Amino acid sequence: MLDSGTTGFMLVCTMLVLLMTPGLAFFYGGLSRRKNVVNTMVMVFAVLGIVGVVWVVAGWSFAYGGDGSLPFFGGIDQLGCLSAVDGLLAEAAGTPDVLGVMAAGGTEALAEGAEAAYPAIVDIGFQLAFAMITAAIITGAVAGRMKFGALCAFVAVWVLVVYAPLAHMVWGGEGSLIGSMIGALDFAGGDVVHISSGLTGLVLCIMVGARKGFGAMSYRPHNVPFVVLGATLLWFGWFGFNAGSEFAADGVAALAMLNTVAASAAALLSWLAVERLRVGKPTLVGAATGLVAGLVVITPAAGFVAPWAAIVMGLVVSPVCYFAIAVAKRRIGYDDALDAFGCHCVGGIVGGVLTGLFCVPELSWTSHGGLLYTGDPALLGAQVLGIVVTVAFVVVLDVVLGLAVRACFKGSLRVTEAEEAQGLDVAAHGESAYPAFVGLD
Repeated sequence: MLDSGTTGFMLVCTMLVLLMTPGLAFFYGGLSRRKNVVNTMVMVFAVLGIVGVVWVVAGWSFAYGGDGSLPFFGGIDQLGCLSAVDGLLAEAAGTPDVLGVMAAGGTEALAEGAEAAYPAIVDIGFQLAFAMITAAIITGAVAGRMKFGALCAFVAVWVLVVYAPLAHMVWGGEGSLIGSMIGALDFAGGDVVHISSGLTGLVLCIMVGARKGFGAMSYRPHNVPFVVLGATLLWFGWFGFNAGSEFAADGVAALAMLNTVAASAAALLSWLAVERLRVGKPTLVGAATGLVAGLVVITPAAGFVAPWAAIVMGLVVSPVCYFAIAVAKRRIGYDDALDAFGCHCVGGIVGGVLTGLFCVPELSWTSHGGLLYTGDPALLGAQVLGIVVTVAFVVVLDVVLGLAVRACFKGSLRVTEAEEAQGLDVAAHGESAYPAFVGLD
């Protein structure tokens, strides 16, 4: 029996998460250089198209198909999501099919005999929105210098061979490697979304190489209002991202929503304080970045921790991410253009580890609670191991995939020096965000 309230809740959450990817385009576009803003934003919009098709054709099946017996992979039994449609038709005919309905609480709740609450096809769209924003985060690391076609090819394959299997490993239910065998917790995507995308951005930016002038010149955001607009859309959409990951309109979803506000608010204040101490002036870009860092850190813990812990997590993450972005990046020498790694991967790791400290035992999906409550390091160890497995899995496949795509694009992922100097808006797309007209409009 389908519940209209839960179905409506999941539909709204899906639309909120879908809003995040265009929001990211504004966030990244504002952070980029003036001559590359169109290229930066169109890379994000290309992801909308690529992932929108790839996920429906095979991504959902690879992540959530099969019977859950494989630790690394879902299956190929739901290619094209046809079984979900068949299930809806069966429901209409009065013979419900478990492939066509989902329980409040997700696939595990359905397997345990919970009453079906919303159509599975809604969850396909919800998970599609997750895949979109994850792939879009990657683009910020290589802004201003990677071939547009190479990026599109990389993303199309990456969603299938990296993101979908990782989603299964974490959220695939009983038998999945990270979520079941290791017992690591990830409420809404610390491993699956943020660590995977930020780490992939790092691998790609190293393979592509640094921007011309990196280390010798200062890159400044060309449009601060764009940054704030993008951060606002991300913040708004994130409530669907975290609260919707409860898959039910209940108390845990409300807790996830409150924790999302608390962590992002605390991280914003923390970032402003760090800037005030480091450079003497708090900035609007810093406030927006701190807001996003707080959203990242609470993602794996949103439904597992108390609001006071969410505040602590927000206060902790900003100094760590600030150090990664403002200090470590320059010292190590990698050119993560828009700090996908420094914000998302680093913030996701911090959030995953702190989940092992602050998880309320009664809210845990496993038999283990946080170290602070139980004195038992089992969950903390599982969190760390889950992160290590995620990092190893993503890095190995990213390198292989990056090398393969590079070979297909004449041995280079990078645009020419002349194109980079001119700016990719004109060189790659033939348009400018701010064209100069001589007496015409």
